[in-house]
Amino acid sequence: MQAVLEGRALAKTYRSGDVDVLALRGVDIRVAPGECVAVVGRSGCGKSTLLHLLGGLDRSTAGEVYVEGRRVDGVSDAEWARLRRRRIGFVFQAFHLLDAMSALDNVALPARLAGQDRAGARARAGELLGELLGELGLENRVDATPAQLSEGEQQRVAIARALVNRPAVVLADEPTGNLDTDSARAVLELLTTQRGEDRGLLIVTHDPRVAAGADRVVRLRDGLVVGDTTLAATGTRQRSSSSSRAGDGSPVRIADLGRAAHPLAADTADDRGGDLCDGDVDRGVGGGWTRRRSVAANVRSDQRRARDRHRRSADALGAGERSA
Repeated sequence: MQAVLEGRALAKTYRSGDVDVLALRGVDIRVAPGECVAVVGRSGCGKSTLLHLLGGLDRSTAGEVYVEGRRVDGVSDAEWARLRRRRIGFVFQAFHLLDAMSALDNVALPARLAGQDRAGARARAGELLGELLGELGLENRVDATPAQLSEGEQQRVAIARALVNRPAVVLADEPTGNLDTDSARAVLELLTTQRGEDRGLLIVTHDPRVAAGADRVVRLRDGLVVGDTTLAATGTRQRSSSSSRAGDGSPVRIADLGRAAHPLAADTADDRGGDLCDGDVDRGVGGGWTRRRSVAANVRSDQRRARDRHRRSADALGAGERSA
């Protein structure tokens, strides 16, 4: 099956003074139609860099990027902008909604940029918002500005904006990072259910609950892929180690692990935040699913750095759209 998004041997080197900083060192990643892939790892391991390369917000030092089978890493900035309008949706932690526009017009904007007339764009935006807000009884909020919406509502609007042009893949960078537990759970459910059979979803996250909802978890460390685990409805398969098995040798169902053995799916002290690290997606049973937590000061520092990255990403995205 042809991937909707693929990176091959992606490398990224930043120059800091006289020192070369290797952010990514030959990363291979693939997202199939209908698949949800979570990328996890410590802060600074290259997660957001990888997402930016795959979405054309930054250029790789080496390697190749394919969107729906077409190689695109060498295309112009203007062509990347067109690709982002039509085939790649973005969801950021900081929402990046335009304050002066209503929720409806924020969602309609990518459709207008892609050439759709105002009436058609607003109709499509209204359809999506009705679906994403309607379940909460908030259909009448479509004319509200971002300042009049809660953070959970703003993220739903941002998801609708990412979906309005029916992209082949959605890239989400810490989509639940600014949300409370209930809102985070609802947003994750929306992201996973909205992908359908043909749309891929790639999520960069520190949140173990988000990773637990993916079909596959790719673990980065120091710019390298160090784990690739498939979480299926019928069992857990980890490519870098043996599959999890029950005492009789049968595959272990995620649902059967329970909250005690599977804290990635539980509401625990994990709600306080922290990094999803090397032990987060380990071997299922036999010791459980382990998680290492950062101290609160490190978490706050990570969140500040993430907000800075998102702000720079939004600026680059906006500049690319305007120049196209």
